[in-house]
Amino acid sequence: MKLRQSARSDVGKTRDHNEDNFGIGEGEPVEQMGELLVVCDGMGGHAAGEVASQIAVETILAVYYGDTGENRPQALEQAFERANAQIYARGQGSMGTTGVAALLHHDALHIANVGDSRAYLIRDGEIRQISRDHSFVGDQVAAGLITADQARLSPHRNVITRALGYQPEVSVDLFRLPLQIGDIIVLSSDGMHGLVLDEEIRETVTSMPPDQAVQRLIDLANSRGGTDNITVAAGDEPLEERTTLKLPVTAAQPAIAAPVQLESVVPAPEPRAAPPLERRLSVLGGLLALALLVVLIGIIVFAVNTTPVFAPGTTATPAGAATLQATTAATSAATSAAATSAATSAPTGSAATSAPTGGPTSAPTATAP
Repeated sequence: MKLRQSARSDVGKTRDHNEDNFGIGEGEPVEQMGELLVVCDGMGGHAAGEVASQIAVETILAVYYGDTGENRPQALEQAFERANAQIYARGQGSMGTTGVAALLHHDALHIANVGDSRAYLIRDGEIRQISRDHSFVGDQVAAGLITADQARLSPHRNVITRALGYQPEVSVDLFRLPLQIGDIIVLSSDGMHGLVLDEEIRETVTSMPPDQAVQRLIDLANSRGGTDNITVAAGDEPLEERTTLKLPVTAAQPAIAAPVQLESVVPAPEPRAAPPLERRLSVLGGLLALALLVVLIGIIVFAVNTTPVFAPGTTATPAGAATLQATTAATSAATSAAATSAATSAPTGSAATSAPTGGPTSAPTATAP
């Protein structure tokens, strides 16, 4: 993402020297390592604050662009840490500076921050503070003890809780956001955002190019007293450099509402009768079917387990065998009765032999008169 950028610093209306500094990455390294904007607000009295902020800006830019590693956010963090070490070595804790930087690399915005200088992102007509103030009133606002408006008027608003150069080591806040077309980035020292409302910043940078917006914000802060040094940096993507990929159009194309079939290749299928719709079994129907299944299973189990009980030593006779025995017995009885009748009516002196079917053979003897 190529920025159209501008940065300026002003001594303000009440200070006799400017302890603020800013820097912008330049040259060939910007193409590979991204664009870097830095704003620092020095502290420590006459000359000391100015030296601290200058060391910070120069060290951050030099260390960042001197690191050829792939991890660019880590290179930015290490640049802040090196700046802290350089300032501490120079002043032994007697001078320091805030530091805020915006890195635009591979369509991502990386913010590094120490102190109360701020980084803003204006997107879709809304302004958002990305950095977090390392100050006494900033901590109170974060804790919900006071409002942002109360912090602006607090007598402790200039008390810093973290800075570059006051300690041998420093903790750097890092933030990452994806960039979008139309995004505007603003960096500032508290000499500007302490006197200009966020809404006024948004309105200014969205209504004019960065160079005019930066000067307008400085003028606005000076018109309200200019009680501190004022530094502002802003960048956006110029409209003329935005490109949109357009595909060549050779002929009007039909709307792709449905796939188009070529009749010469794929003939239209013959109409087919729609298959009957299947109705899903309802819950009640399923319960009834289950109950019927249980009843049938019960009947089958009852029939299988119901067996006649016989006296000891006897065995069950199949139904077919019992019927056959009964029929045989009846036949034998009838034959015996017929034989007895014939013997009674036979002539005197004759003999008859009866052999009942299924019974013992007998030879009755006729007695002569």
